Amino acid sequence: MTKFVVVSGPSCVGKGPLYRAMRRFHPELVGNFEQLVLFNDRPPRPEEQEGVDYFFRPRTDIEALDAKRGYLLVNVRDDLQALEVNQIRNIMDAGKTPFFEGNPFMVARLRELGLFEQIPTVSVFLSPLCREEILYLKAPERRVEPGGFVTEVQRRKLLHRARRQKSNLSLNDLEDIEKRAASAAVEMREAWKFDHVIHLHDGEGNDNWDAFHYPIGNARKAMAAFAALLRGETHPNIENWEKDLVP
Repeated sequence: MTKFVVVSGPSCVGKGPLYRAMRRFHPELVGNFEQLVLFNDRPPRPEEQEGVDYFFRPRTDIEALDAKRGYLLVNVRDDLQALEVNQIRNIMDAGKTPFFEGNPFMVARLRELGLFEQIPTVSVFLSPLCREEILYLKAPERRVEPGGFVTEVQRRKLLHRARRQKSNLSLNDLEDIEKRAASAAVEMREAWKFDHVIHLHDGEGNDNWDAFHYPIGNARKAMAAFAALLRGETHPNIENWEKDLVP
């Protein structure tokens, strides 16, 4: 039976690199995937393509979709995104596997629709920390506020990605990075609602993905975990989180 495959997590956690690595090294598992394309009002990044990564539209055009039947609108860190829900059924009717890669706030809206009860779904949350690390940080003797810790982790990754894309960062670039970093802890509170959690330390822009042809380090382990999951197998990097794990 064809399933709807969902991969989500904070900005820059490594969703895109993971999917690109899967297409390169495990085409037998993802060759039938067709990615959902959402509308987005932010400008495209240097490597992004219209109609492939997003439909890039003015905010007013996306706001107008709210009045149309079959569209979901979500504010994602002040970016307005929209999804035509019928894409999922249309992809399945064509004999392909619908694949969503994006923010957990849109996944929450799909869950509210009851879509996951109507369509067999495999949902995966990519986390910048593993369960054991979160428990370690939560221990009183550490005197660490986990949310602030996650913000700092993602801030560094976002800065690294931005500097790879642009030599000089503007004030708007830095403000966008701060919004994304601050949102990461909030988004991680959604992780327990997903079928599986895969911890991914090597975020977007990390050399471990492609500098040496083959993924290495945690990038390779995350790819192996996702491949195992798609095969219906277990892997030590696949976790299940309890509701109150992330405060």
